[in-house]
Amino acid sequence: MSRAKVQAHYDEVAEVYDQRYDFRQGRLYHQHLSSLVLDRLRDRGFLLDLGCGTGLFIEHYSKLGGVAVGLDISPGMVGMGRLRCPDSEFLVGTADVLPFEDESFDNIASLLAFTYLNDPEAMLRESYRILKPGGQIAVCALSWNTLTCMVPLLYRLGERLGLNKIGVGDFGEHYYTGKEMEEMFSQAGFVDVESARCSFAHYTLSPRLFGLAQRFESFIEAHIPYLAFNVCVSGKKE
Repeated sequence: MSRAKVQAHYDEVAEVYDQRYDFRQGRLYHQHLSSLVLDRLRDRGFLLDLGCGTGLFIEHYSKLGGVAVGLDISPGMVGMGRLRCPDSEFLVGTADVLPFEDESFDNIASLLAFTYLNDPEAMLRESYRILKPGGQIAVCALSWNTLTCMVPLLYRLGERLGLNKIGVGDFGEHYYTGKEMEEMFSQAGFVDVESARCSFAHYTLSPRLFGLAQRFESFIEAHIPYLAFNVCVSGKKE
């Protein structure tokens, strides 16, 4: 996928990005994913948020007593993150070459950015390098199911129709299975690697359907995980 195209898109939508994930259903959806990621991290140590966007996860992490650094490819998103979390550090950069010393962080998190990476294996190798021994990583990515298989086609159509919407475009993103990601984590050196499908109440649903999906979300995640939209994968550096 074109890194420049992804950067340009998110620079363009940076000022309206929070209309998706920090408003009504989008906020509930993002908070659910954030909670799943937080459950897989070590205490509330020094954290790097890869693909930090406007700093929503860092804001959540900081309120729980953690200290975090955000990194994103989009200068526009980084600028919004600095406004949201003025006490946290935000940097423009790419996940495949991280500008940090070895064993710098206790935790690494990434929400909904892994799907856009050109070289996810490099991101995981770099993540392993900069984690302290015993450090945890948790990544939430888009995953295939019956509903999401049509999303790339709809986004490509939206781009051709000139719809200036968040995430709408032909970015060549990759939707992962838990097994795919578990193998990549293990190859990068992580141990105790686990994956779980998550999130059935998607922010794009109508309010009535969203409320109904929320009622059944925990049951779906536990017993019919294929219907969930995302996959959360975690691991530890020995």
